[in-house]
Order: sequence, then structure tokens, then C-alpha cells
Amino acid sequence: MTLSIPAQELSMLPDEYDLDDRTLGRALAKVASEVGDKPFIIDVEGDSISYAQADRCANQIGRGAAALDISHQEPVLFMLPDGIPLLSLVFGLARRGAIQVPVNVAYRGSFLSRIINDSCGRNLVIHVDYLERLAQISAELSHLRRCIIHPYVPENVPSAISSSFELLGFDALIATDDSPLETGPSFHDLAGIMYTSGTTGASKGVMICHAHAYRYANNPGTGCCIDDRVYTAGLPLFHIAGQWAVVYRAMLRGATVILRRGYRNQYFWADIREHGVTMTQLLGAIANFLWQQPAAASDADNPLQRAGMYPVIPQWRAFSERFGVDLWTTYASTECPPPCNQKAGDSFPNLQYVGDLKDTVECKILDAEDNELGKGEIGEICVRPQHSWEVMQGYWNNPGASVAAFRNLWFHSGDFGYVDDQKRLHFVDRATDSMRRRGENISSMEVEGIVNQHPSVLESAAFPVWAEESEQEVRIAVTLIPGHDLEPELLVEFLNERMPYFMVPRYVDIVDDLLKTPTGKIRKNKLREQAVTRTTWDRVAAGVKLRR
Repeated sequence: MTLSIPAQELSMLPDEYDLDDRTLGRALAKVASEVGDKPFIIDVEGDSISYAQADRCANQIGRGAAALDISHQEPVLFMLPDGIPLLSLVFGLARRGAIQVPVNVAYRGSFLSRIINDSCGRNLVIHVDYLERLAQISAELSHLRRCIIHPYVPENVPSAISSSFELLGFDALIATDDSPLETGPSFHDLAGIMYTSGTTGASKGVMICHAHAYRYANNPGTGCCIDDRVYTAGLPLFHIAGQWAVVYRAMLRGATVILRRGYRNQYFWADIREHGVTMTQLLGAIANFLWQQPAAASDADNPLQRAGMYPVIPQWRAFSERFGVDLWTTYASTECPPPCNQKAGDSFPNLQYVGDLKDTVECKILDAEDNELGKGEIGEICVRPQHSWEVMQGYWNNPGASVAAFRNLWFHSGDFGYVDDQKRLHFVDRATDSMRRRGENISSMEVEGIVNQHPSVLESAAFPVWAEESEQEVRIAVTLIPGHDLEPELLVEFLNERMPYFMVPRYVDIVDDLLKTPTGKIRKNKLREQAVTRTTWDRVAAGVKLRR
């Protein structure tokens, strides 16, 4: 697929912003000055806001925050559903120089109290729907002093909240003066404290400066341009994928964002066609679900041109041809923007490939003693940007974890991978998710990719389990597409035709749901803790022999 973009439109905004403009607030002002009343955010439920309106609202909220004594570089928590108010708040806090602290809207109990306390935030902007959860933990909160409620209806506020905190409505954040603020943050000031999912322990607050957020968003391989309409596909805006990889990236190019609150398969292609979407991001599970739908002659009759896919499904080439869309992928984390790049439409040499290494980032594969490994050797992916401020500043209130992550002056990702002789990066697995069975290293991601090819499988998680011979065996937990049935023995037969015998799972669990963090990551640490039970199918006990 060839994308034709008028040259005069490409020249309106720079490929790379000046260093001083690499803040959320200044970048928005720059784009608004160029495109003015062009739609910035279109909510599929009806609301919309232009670039000019978003810029003025950012000024109003920035001034409102200052009037409420929210100081420069002060953490401000928010727990809001996806929508224009959330994004307006993000840009307004950035304009003020405050630090956004997004709270996952699925959090409750100790998950919620820990983040509120750990952030040290005095102010929480919260939607009325989440007040009961806050009331349940209000006595545990040590720093919180004020709740800014959206929408504010006094009679709907639990007494545990009204008796403990100062209460204001969201309108109190919006000043009448929409003129630009005289001062703002620098590119090296913190833009946010983004809490990780905590798949292997308590979630950590990643300290992210404005230049870091800019670098995460400005990835040229996607080809995002001013003519694009970029679909959020339900990616939550409390997470970097929704907020930066979609909204911020689109903003830097002056594109329009089509906002969908929560992914629903039945809405995907309808939204794409109705709103003329040209670009989106696809989690691997979403891509697999779309692929598993019955093929139709009209599948390619849609405006979608490019899609990021994470991870890439084995049927990527057929997916691209069926739906008429160019694909790309990459590798990144909350702590570190992508050290690699792939252009949309380029092929994937294998399913572990995540892009060609950038010249602006040093990337080495190190062993457990931080010795560099050779080409093709698997070790930990470690990076060191050549430009300052383009990786996390550390973990908030966690100096020990910060020192460990940056030991020997390299950021240690906790991921296994390798670099080939063409300087291409390949992601193999999370360090905690790799397996070794009878001398063979096994990638859980590779196992899952093949399991997910089965026409009845919706999603899967592969993880190691210790068998009676003190040897690791492969265990797989599988959820099925609604209305489908699958016998474990038939799944194993399917896998035996498609993967080396030593990778074929010994244990199979067909489950209704996979354990996940509130950000949707599978909690393999919890799966590994689950004992093999009578409901777990055991290939060896069943007497199934593998073909080698």
C-alpha cells in the first residue's frame, strides 16, 4: 500500500521538534498555531475538541491549577474514564509544570491506596463513579488533602470522603483566563509518574520527563501525518500506549484522534469505516480476534492504511493482505522509548523481530555479569540513549530499584533478546517468563504465538512448572473464543505439527479467563504459583506420544 501525502502538508510541522518545544504544553501550542480549528479529539460518543480549543483549555487548567496552589513539579493524581476531560487535564497540568499521576480505573483496595500514598499527591481528580472505592480506603491515605470531583454532585459524595478531604468540582480547575502562561516546564522536568503493572511485584512509579514522553511518541516508523485519523482502539488513556503512542503521537503530526472508550470487537470495523480511520494500534489479542472472524469479501473495503501490532501474530502477512493494511511493530517499555524502528509495510524476518536499531540509541545484549554477548546470542536487552533525558529518571520513592535498573550505567530492561548481524533487534521473552526444558531454551512468546493460531483459541499464556523429575515443563492456560470447544489432546496434536517437540506443552488448562493486571497484562507470576490440579490436563498422564 502506497501512502500519498501532499508535500506542503508534510512541511507544516517538523519531523523533530526543537529541544525546548519537547514538552506536552509547548508542542500542543505549536501544533495549534499551525492547524487551528482542525479537530484534535473526536469521541465516538459525541464530544469533540479542536486543536485551538485544546490549547486554550490547557491554558485555563494550567491557570486554574496555579490558583489552587498546585505548584511546579507537584504530583497530581487523577482517576478518570477515557475522554476529553482526561486529556484536557493532562495538557493543562503539563502547561502548569505539574506532574500527572494517572490511576488505573480498575484499581481498588490496597492497589489504589498504595499508589495514592506512594505518589505523595495532595490532589486527586476523580470521577464520581469511583468515589465509593476511595471512601473504602480514605482512612489509609496519608498525603491526600483535596478531591476534585467530575461531575460534582454533593449528595453523591460518601461521608467518609466529605469528612476527610476538601471537595471541589472539576470546574474549579478551569480558569476564565485562557491566555498563555508566562512560564512552563523545561524538557527535562517531570511530565508524569506512570505506575507499572506490577506483574512480578508491587507496581513502581516510573519518573518520566517531557523529553522522554516526546521521544516515546515521536517514532518515525509509523508514518503518522497530518491527514491521518488515528483510532485508540480502546487503549486506556491512563497508560502510555493510549496516551502517548496514540494521542501524543497524533498531536505531534497534527492528526485527528478517534477515541473509543474500551475495546469492543463489534465496534472496531464500524468505527474504522464511519470515522475514516487510517491508523491504529493492535494488541496481539485484538489482532488475533479480528483474524479469527469469518472472512468476507468486503474485509479490505476500509480506509485503514497502517497498524502497529504488538506482538506480531504468525498470520501477519495474510492479515495485511486480507484487510489491506500495512503493519509495523516495535519494542518499548514505560521506562524506555523504542531503541529500534520499523517502517510500516516492511516485512518481518521472524516473529521475534521488533525493528532495526536506531543510531541515536546504544543497545547491547548483556549476560548476567553485564558482559556483552555476540551477535545472535540471547541475553538481557540493555540500552543507553545518546541524547540526554530520553529514558526514565528512575523509580519514584524507590532508589534501590533505580540503582539496580541502571547498574554499570546501562538501563537494564529485564527482557531477553538478541541483535543479529544486520543490527536488527529481536525480543525473545521477559526474563521471568523464559523456560528451559532438558537443555532447550523455550520462549513463552513463541509458544503462545503458535497456540493462538488454533481457530478456537482466543488467548493463551505459557509458563514453566516444575515437574516431579525436578525439571521444568511447559504449561499453557488457554481461553477459547465464545461458543467454541476444544479438547486438550486435539490442541497438542495441532501444536505437535507446528513446533519442535520439546516446546509442546505437557500441561493444558482450559480456563474462562486469564489472570491479568488492571492494565491487561497477564499475571504469569500468579499463574506460576498455581499448582497442577485434577482439572489440569497432563499429556504424559494421558499417554499422548509426540512425533519428533
